Amino acid sequence: MGTQVGGIHHVTAIAGDPQANADFYAGVLGLHLVKVTVNFDDPHTYHLYYGDQLGHPGTILTFFPWPGAPRGRPGTGQVTVTAFTIPDGSLGFWVDRLKANQVEATGPSRRFDEEVIALQDPDGLHLELVAGGSGSATNARPGGPIPGQYAIQRFHGVTVAEEGYERTAGLLTATLGFREVGATGNRFRYTVGEGGALGVVDLLCLPSGPRGRVAVGTVHHIAWRTPDDEAQRAWRAKIAQLGYNVTPIIDRTYFHSIYFREPGGVLFEIATDPPGFAVDEPLDQLGRRLTLPTWLESTRDELVTALPPLRGPQGQRFP
Repeated sequence: MGTQVGGIHHVTAIAGDPQANADFYAGVLGLHLVKVTVNFDDPHTYHLYYGDQLGHPGTILTFFPWPGAPRGRPGTGQVTVTAFTIPDGSLGFWVDRLKANQVEATGPSRRFDEEVIALQDPDGLHLELVAGGSGSATNARPGGPIPGQYAIQRFHGVTVAEEGYERTAGLLTATLGFREVGATGNRFRYTVGEGGALGVVDLLCLPSGPRGRVAVGTVHHIAWRTPDDEAQRAWRAKIAQLGYNVTPIIDRTYFHSIYFREPGGVLFEIATDPPGFAVDEPLDQLGRRLTLPTWLESTRDELVTALPPLRGPQGQRFP
């Protein structure tokens, strides 16, 4: 199992209109639409995955689009900000690009030793672009709208709002292998991996803050990486021994998952790196068609009728 999780695997959020979501993340931000499938627990809803060219863990932001659903409320017990790393020297490019696409943004501003641009997606989900993160870049989308020297590389980390942060900090450090690396005001920073390259968690202590409500424009859960099924079984046993209510291992086709809620209420997942997104379509064809798990293939015609039309960044049409 090892003594620490391998950083962020993916972040999953709730969107409204799937087309506006795809236009923003694949268009404005230039991420690769890695997989178009359905929510396995609610198959009449899309599950859209964005990331780098090959869908590496640590780059994947996913969405359940719920057209017409109410907006959520950011607050305590939630991941309130998802941050991406951008290359050094790219801040000016991103300021100009966001302005040209009528995306309101603030910054760059300085936090710890980083330069940060803050923005929101069309549903109000809070995002950040952080310049100069350590670690190698991942592949930009071939033929995409963002030149490689400016392209989003991977996750930088997340901000988690909590009524009180100490018990969550204890879980991160004593169980998941994070270490505290800084604090400013009511913001406490934790990292995992060498130099924090694999994931940053900022715990924001808001004892008087409103409780968050998960709906459109908010994060549903965050997933941490583990290398294989054996390590995941060990994590499940360890977490259960600590008294958390943890799910059985669930097959998500592209990874295997367990879920539990941390002390402040955020839904945590631990997901395996394999088998990856090429199990049901070639790597050079990722995101080109609607893929379904084997147990839903018999309902494809029904789902195609129920899902709203969606146009991909390369002109492909779904469902």
